[in-house]
Amino acid sequence: MNFTRWSARLPGTQRRAARGGEGSVPAARGEYGPQPEHAAEDGDPGDVPALEDFSVRDLLGRLPGLVALVYGPEHRIAYVNEAYASAFGPRPAGATVAASCPEAEELGLLPLLDQVLRSGRPRTVKSRRTADGGSYTVTCLPVDSPHLEGAGVLVHAADVTDHAEAAERLRASERRHRETAVTLQRSLLPQELEQPDDLRIAATYQPGVADAAVGGDWYDVITLGAGRTALVIGDVMGRGVRAAAVMGQLRTAVRAYARLDLPPHEVLQLLDGLAAEIDASQIATCVYAVHDPNEGRLVYASAGHLPILVRDEDGTVRQADGATGPPLGTGGWLHSSGSIALPPGSTAVLYTDGLVERRREDIDEGVEALARALAGASGTPQVICGRLLRALGVTAEHDDDVAVLVVQHPARTGADAELFHNAALELLGGVEAAPRARAFASGVLSSWRFPVELRDLGVLATSELVANSLQHGTPPMRLRLRRTDRRLIIEVTDGDDHLPRRRRAETEDEAGRGISIIATIASSWGSRRTPGGGKAVWCEFALKE
Repeated sequence: MNFTRWSARLPGTQRRAARGGEGSVPAARGEYGPQPEHAAEDGDPGDVPALEDFSVRDLLGRLPGLVALVYGPEHRIAYVNEAYASAFGPRPAGATVAASCPEAEELGLLPLLDQVLRSGRPRTVKSRRTADGGSYTVTCLPVDSPHLEGAGVLVHAADVTDHAEAAERLRASERRHRETAVTLQRSLLPQELEQPDDLRIAATYQPGVADAAVGGDWYDVITLGAGRTALVIGDVMGRGVRAAAVMGQLRTAVRAYARLDLPPHEVLQLLDGLAAEIDASQIATCVYAVHDPNEGRLVYASAGHLPILVRDEDGTVRQADGATGPPLGTGGWLHSSGSIALPPGSTAVLYTDGLVERRREDIDEGVEALARALAGASGTPQVICGRLLRALGVTAEHDDDVAVLVVQHPARTGADAELFHNAALELLGGVEAAPRARAFASGVLSSWRFPVELRDLGVLATSELVANSLQHGTPPMRLRLRRTDRRLIIEVTDGDDHLPRRRRAETEDEAGRGISIIATIASSWGSRRTPGGGKAVWCEFALKE
């Protein structure tokens, strides 16, 4: 092939006509004028070779890159260099690329060659793979020749297999790291939410996109006994396995502190100190709320977290204000508790900032958007979760972790409502309060149509709890009976804040057996201090299905 017939038309350049005799560069000599005599010491300018003195075939043949020259609308092969032949095999001159170069189809070059011919502009494709696993970055340059009809294309392919494999190994490593973090994150979240008698609860967690490390969002539902339920949602600032590990420790600690049945602000106070000990560089936000079906309210405390939203049955959305302190781990703050009504028919939503925070938008705008979405959301808690995610634009490509906890206090009617009852008695007077409490419990349990065996156990538990309160407590005293579709709950409150404990009574002891009797006959029992001072002691009996 005579390469002097071809010239490359590169962007921003023009073809120059050769001037003067062969081997001379007159333009260069004229530009610089006469040369000083001592220039001969460094070599005679007349000895500088002209470009025409070099063999283009030899130059292209020695290039480490893969070079092919094709011409005409059918892209017939004019030349391939040694590197190209070594990589893909020799190619016969005059054959079409489509017929003799399978690698061109694998690399997607045929449309590219057409584009270069039509536009007269170079095109580049990066890191295309061939069937044998090689990767190439290919540049196609338009060329023309005055001796042939039609233009041609100079194809230059650089072997980037090593770089592509290194990039793939890096991506695989990042995927494994992310999968580890996501697996750890999901394993630390509750595998199955506890479902209290009086509430319907659903939650969802969605990690960010693949190139964003998983965060430390978490949620939990903890049954406290006597029908009360703790609801928790939090977010550890940071990403990756480290944030997930801190989250797991905080979630475990919350469950342990919840068993103490402390007020929400005291739980956060304990968590605040623990967070600083776990990792002083990690800061977390958290909301801890407790629902008491007898009160119909959520008592909550917040450590730097976004406010709880509550949707009433008529669609009105309220926001839990106040009772907010700095994030966990900052220290030096006394947290406080607040409350918000959660009547039958209402729905509460707890969430992390990934749901409402957007770049270049104030987070309050995101909370308002969530409130509007919640106002129009109805259905089961799981359905509401999905609707809120869609309304806020959370998709698989979302760039932040999202956790949502939806809590619904259903309004019961008909036969379902018959399974839920409450009854209470103020314990006035002295020792005569005990027989009055037993008679009250017997009548109420009979009206609730419990079997005789369960009614007798309930009256015995009532007698022991009331006797314990009369002996060790102070007024005011109150007996409260509650039945749900799953259990019978008996609770006695008084004004003394000393919590009872189970102990082994000696044979000659005349007292000290009350709590042991209750622990023996009931499914569970417990005690807690009440917010206004005093205590509550309760026990539960599971109902047979």
